[in-house]
Amino acid sequence: MFRWFRRLMPREEQFFDMYARHADAIVRGAEELRGMLNGGDAVLRHYPTVLTAEDDADAITREVVQAVRRTFVTPFDRGDIQGLISRMDDTIDQMKKCAKTIVLFEITTFDPDYVRMGDAIVRCAVLLREAVPLLSRMSPNASRINELCEQIRRVEGEADDLHDAGVTELYRRCMPNDALRFIAEREVLDHLERIVDRFDDAANEIEGIVVEHI
Repeated sequence: MFRWFRRLMPREEQFFDMYARHADAIVRGAEELRGMLNGGDAVLRHYPTVLTAEDDADAITREVVQAVRRTFVTPFDRGDIQGLISRMDDTIDQMKKCAKTIVLFEITTFDPDYVRMGDAIVRCAVLLREAVPLLSRMSPNASRINELCEQIRRVEGEADDLHDAGVTELYRRCMPNDALRFIAEREVLDHLERIVDRFDDAANEIEGIVVEHI
């Protein structure tokens, strides 16, 4: 009877499949947000897909939370499982906020620093997508996981510099005659920086899991 009941429960491997699908949604959202930063009609062309990717990621997050409640044997601590999917979901939630801000303020032209920050976001998304599946075999993959997390951390530092340079250029261009434009475009820059910060948070969560289980 017990063996029969266990067969009905989700297998622990399903968590890694869900993480991988969530990471795919993150990459898709990052690429579409980067497409919005091309400006012009690309803004509205890519915007709906950012929202769709975020919806898909939310659905997977709910799957993970429900699976944690139903699964006897989990690949690592239940709190870590939920913490990681939450940190991952924060990245694409922030992308949605950024995309909505762009559309709300009807911004259709972007300075080069915005585009470079968009590129940084895509880089972080791709690095995270590579790192997450490696958690299924932490011991042999620990070195590569840490390397990927360190790369995300370096990109986050580069994005901070891009943000500061972008704010300086924006201020020079807009002030004192166009304060409203400065406020609106600064809001987008801040969102872009926060997206990369959320990737850094996810990388820290991954490193914490590795340290705890290796």
